[in-house]
Amino acid sequence: MRLVLTGGGTGGHVYPALAIAEAFAAEPAFAPLRVDFIGTRDGLEARIVPAANVPLHAVHAAPLARKISFSLLRTLAINLRGIVDALRVLHRLEPDVVIATGGYVSLPVLVAMRLVRALGRSRARIVVLEPNAAAGLTNRLVAPLVDEVWYAIAPSARALRARETVVGIPVRSSMRRAMSDAEARAILGLPTAATIVVAIGGSQGARSINEAVAGYIEAGVAPGVHMLVIAGARDFASLAGRLASHADATVLSYLDDPRIAYAAADLVVARAGASTLGELAATATPALLVPYPYATADHQAHNARAYAAGGAARVVADRDLDAVRLRAELAAALDPTALAAMRAVARDASAVDPRVTIIARVKAWSVSKPEPT
Repeated sequence: MRLVLTGGGTGGHVYPALAIAEAFAAEPAFAPLRVDFIGTRDGLEARIVPAANVPLHAVHAAPLARKISFSLLRTLAINLRGIVDALRVLHRLEPDVVIATGGYVSLPVLVAMRLVRALGRSRARIVVLEPNAAAGLTNRLVAPLVDEVWYAIAPSARALRARETVVGIPVRSSMRRAMSDAEARAILGLPTAATIVVAIGGSQGARSINEAVAGYIEAGVAPGVHMLVIAGARDFASLAGRLASHADATVLSYLDDPRIAYAAADLVVARAGASTLGELAATATPALLVPYPYATADHQAHNARAYAAGGAARVVADRDLDAVRLRAELAAALDPTALAAMRAVARDASAVDPRVTIIARVKAWSVSKPEPT
């Protein structure tokens, strides 16, 4: 099988694609398998995809301006060039399946793939995975061009249509690796008997979360609680110095394997990006979600509300987060009854592996092929 993945710009688009690639590679029915990724030269994918040993093919792409202007004409011209780039790449790769995971680079790639199909040069299946609860502009534009739309979270405003299905957010197999809290805490040097709250904001950190957590620690954490703050590269030095005298806090810059932090945690305080929610679901970890307020179309707020609706998380708006509010939220979430209820819901959610759903869906295509269009 020849699989082409496309997407980029943020980890929420790139990491699910790499999780899909990993799942395909582990499936004997797809052997021999070739996986390629089409992205941009300056997006996050330019660093992450080659590091995962997946060939990256760069095309021109630009986010579309949302109003009629010179900028719109400019971005249309760039994406037209990207369509030509993608036609060349797709001609070489001859994919059997094309899966887009979002981000503006998906537009020229999927338009090109549809043109190849229209010319009768391919019968490849075309799919878009929407990792967020609110679809982005690019995915809304390309939805009519694809054979199937896969949702990480079911749309709340309407019922699923015939070619739509919910698959969840695929994550790397390492996130599902069994690890006890005792093992994880030993690796991180955390107290075994404490209630561990992990605050994490990604590789660069989340300034508002870091500030609220620091204020909470300085005012005195609740008895029996130990805070693990994964501060991110930007805030690590200042936060580590600020909290150096507090024995009930551990500050790290970054973890290459976040599975260890999830395994150690009784509760995680985090943003509500698609990758984070996938990791929380895979590891059955209760959470306090603080959506990033400047995400496009406020999609993290939509993500957080949809995820928390099941009962595995609580949500607080970024503008409302400070040390006082954090103390109240942690007290409510760490109540033994409330925490047990959140963990039970999270455990039920983790029983369904989105990668298994995706593989089953692709295997089902063997009995039918799309007509060239």
